[in-house]
Amino acid sequence: MVASQKIPVTVLTGFLGSGKTTLLNQLLESGLMADSAVIVNEFGAISIDAELVVGVDEEILQINNGCICCTVRTDLVTTITKLLSGTRPIRRILIETTGLADPAPIIQSFVVDETLSAATTLDAVVTVVDATHIDRWLADQSAGENVAAEQIAFADIAVISKLDLVGEGCLAKVEATIRAINPMVRVVTSVEGRANAASIIDVKAFDLKNCLTIEPLLLSDLEHEHDLSVISVEVREERPLDGPRFFRWLNGFVQKNGEGLLRCKGILSLASEPRRWVFHGVHMTLDGRPGRPWAPNEPRTSAIVFIGRSLEAARIRDEIAELTEQGASLVA
Repeated sequence: MVASQKIPVTVLTGFLGSGKTTLLNQLLESGLMADSAVIVNEFGAISIDAELVVGVDEEILQINNGCICCTVRTDLVTTITKLLSGTRPIRRILIETTGLADPAPIIQSFVVDETLSAATTLDAVVTVVDATHIDRWLADQSAGENVAAEQIAFADIAVISKLDLVGEGCLAKVEATIRAINPMVRVVTSVEGRANAASIIDVKAFDLKNCLTIEPLLLSDLEHEHDLSVISVEVREERPLDGPRFFRWLNGFVQKNGEGLLRCKGILSLASEPRRWVFHGVHMTLDGRPGRPWAPNEPRTSAIVFIGRSLEAARIRDEIAELTEQGASLVA
């Protein structure tokens, strides 16, 4: 297969809560993403982000229960191989990784794997950088390696997000921080999740030589370890939640566990509420809003994920169970 016939692949990375799914949804609105396949990888068994992808014609695939950069890399190759052998025409592939993914092994898969290298070509590795939390992410050395720094180092394009939440002059500071790690990166700005799609898709920005400069052993077997103190706690609750009581609990939980709580997100079924309620948070910052209405035959199940350190899974699940309508009546 000649290069001009290869399917371009965009890898979308960024640390937990940086705004990858928000940017992905905006990209899917662009005509540049027509006939695309989207692969969403999440850290944990519950897929919240895949539920929030709003593509209509695009094929949305999920890879859960691990980080795409190591434990489920075989699943990535298998998933793309099946896509390529299907009857549906695929013009491009976009992969949204978990916020804990190191891009190096993902890049390696597309360069080294014979099937992928013959049929696809990396268009760009895009990293979303949260302007409100980048200093905190880069200061976290608990894992022995800094994933946020690795994501910036291997990026062809850095999209600075949440500029609407910071003061004037922050853009120059964040860009200087990014370029101190990766002087070659192209910087794109995003306000309220909106960025120029043409600066991200079909840009032919990937350069293997730059990657080899950063990681000379990229084409050999890479050893990659995550911070094992970071865990994912998944909660599924089929009974409607008592909205006021749940949000009081959530605010207290976040305030108590904010430093160790890297990410939380959920789709909630609230009593007497016809719409899904969507929330997400990073450390002590929380945001929530109503989503689309529940479909008539759709199971109204709350799905919640907490990612962080020193989280007590059993206690979290027990406390949330008491916040359902039934749990509230038992307490009363």
